[in-house]
Amino acid sequence: MTTSIKLRQENLSLIPDSVNKPSYNRDEVKTSIVHIGVGNFHRSHEAFLTHRLMEETGDLNYGICGIGLLDHDRRIYNALNLQDGLYTLVIKEMDGTRTAHVVGSIVEFILAPDNPVGAVEKMASPDTKIISMTITEGGYNLLEGTGDFDFTNPVVSEEMMNPQNPKSVFGYLAQSFKLRKERGLGGVTIQSCDNIQNNGNVARKAITSYIARVYPDLIEWVEENVTFPNSMVDRITPVTVEDDITRLAEEYNIEDQWPVVCEPFIQWVVEDHYAVSRPAWEKVGANFVEDVKPYENMKLRLLNAGHSVLGLLGAIHGYDTIDQSADDEVFSSFLRSYMDNEVSPTLGDLKGINLEEYKEKLLSRFRNKNIRDQIARICLQSSAKIPIFILSTVNERLAKGESIDRAAFTVAAWCKYNDGVDEKGRTYKIDDALSNELVRVAAISHNDPTAFLSIKSVFGGLANNDLFVKSFVRALEMIRQFPIKECVKKMIERD
Repeated sequence: MTTSIKLRQENLSLIPDSVNKPSYNRDEVKTSIVHIGVGNFHRSHEAFLTHRLMEETGDLNYGICGIGLLDHDRRIYNALNLQDGLYTLVIKEMDGTRTAHVVGSIVEFILAPDNPVGAVEKMASPDTKIISMTITEGGYNLLEGTGDFDFTNPVVSEEMMNPQNPKSVFGYLAQSFKLRKERGLGGVTIQSCDNIQNNGNVARKAITSYIARVYPDLIEWVEENVTFPNSMVDRITPVTVEDDITRLAEEYNIEDQWPVVCEPFIQWVVEDHYAVSRPAWEKVGANFVEDVKPYENMKLRLLNAGHSVLGLLGAIHGYDTIDQSADDEVFSSFLRSYMDNEVSPTLGDLKGINLEEYKEKLLSRFRNKNIRDQIARICLQSSAKIPIFILSTVNERLAKGESIDRAAFTVAAWCKYNDGVDEKGRTYKIDDALSNELVRVAAISHNDPTAFLSIKSVFGGLANNDLFVKSFVRALEMIRQFPIKECVKKMIERD
């Protein structure tokens, strides 16, 4: 048996030529990008495109320093440290073809709990031009109902009593801004890459709210020197599973502690509003625009919402992966009807995008059996996702008096999902920040269907909208009586 090659800088020459490897000198890479929250999603888009830019242009001025702020970041920190920051990105085509790329753009990594001073100094470095983030939808600490910063968050509350000892992303950024101001350094760009509508604006709201309370004298400097461009990233990137690690060793003889797998499709649209210089990512496929909102709405309301629709319906039926749900003609027909009739009319003019082709390609991407995106991953933290992906469409259409039957049906399916058992009798965990409340109101909804809509942090005032409530109650009563596929068929027949 051949011993697998440990992924390290010194072993790159031993890796098979069938694998794309860095051709640039990584010792010469300058870190101008700090990324907070190094996970699979970051590594499949920003880090990968930065690597490609180095490969194709030889510009080594925009390497990445990863920052892990939380103790659970220790695992990825340890994995990448063992591998000199290298990792393998495996792109899985629809036909089963797999191409492997060893990515070399991450050349530093700081685990903030072990080295808080180092993390702040890196963010404040004059070399750092961009601080990008993937900290999840819930990481911005804004209350769903009001959009206000949640100063009651225990981590934030504790931190505010001793702001010189940061714990949260807001505390670390505040300290770095403070140093920049004191040292007379230039500004920096905060680049959110999370699946949030107006993600740059959300980042600005969260960060400036915190700073205005903790360091009011700093807020003017931030407003004059820090930019927050909105962005939209579209690439399906599932959780790495053991089989991915094993197959990488079998097919390419590479021992990688934490490879990343993804689909071939990638789209990254960013507003070109940078405080200082930026990489020429447009040379490797990024699209820089003045206003990202139309593209953002398209992605959130079609791809992300589509994932939630297929995930919730599939979970109730008993499917395990998104491709199983998308391959089900009943579920995919319902999703296409939802996209055509309720979402598309809200998207407006999408310059350069053929919307019909995009939707057709989207359904094809969902059916990619090689990705095997777990439904459990798609459904976790739904209370942070549903308002952004589904209810944004609902609220826009209700404001015009337009039908929302398919969206209301999806919300009713989410209520049913929180019963915690599928139609095969298998139980599953409700993995959500609001899990206790969701399970409680879902149980009450067996007798009082409207109880599920009482969570104001999720639904706002939708419980008072007669059109939505009527559609939701009708859907939930049907879902409680019949198998989910029968219910979906009834919805399709009504079209």
